[in-house]
Amino acid sequence: MSPQIILTAEGKVKLEQELVELKEVRRPDIIAKIEQAKEMGDLSENAEYHEAKDQQGLMEARIAEIEEILKKAIIAGANEQTGSISMGSKFVVKDSMGKEKELMIVGYNEADPANGKISNQSPMGQAFHGGKAGESVEVETPRGKAIYKIVKIL
Repeated sequence: MSPQIILTAEGKVKLEQELVELKEVRRPDIIAKIEQAKEMGDLSENAEYHEAKDQQGLMEARIAEIEEILKKAIIAGANEQTGSISMGSKFVVKDSMGKEKELMIVGYNEADPANGKISNQSPMGQAFHGGKAGESVEVETPRGKAIYKIVKIL
């Protein structure tokens, strides 16, 4: 059995939009480029043709990847009823320097730490899972232990 892919509702929508863009905008554009390049004659030395074919291959691979992700995906949402952090939860934390930041627990394929989206499989995601507002959480980082206070769950 293939590994489970967990997406937030937001992540699913983002992938669906990318798929539409690839199929309805980029695919016809690349096909047109290939046709134009074919009209130039000898394909063996036609750089435009080979570039367009390479782009087509990469795009088709990405389309297949997105379709597979969407087929296997389980949509997880925040569980507001428990008042604790879970998949899909958005929350605000304060670090030891007093700096606040908003985070969200997402599946590994949606993770974007620079934008506050942390993987449920990461040490940070695992440390926050189940946490409640007002609690402090200790996270093992490459620089050592970091302590965060959960300010609020959004």
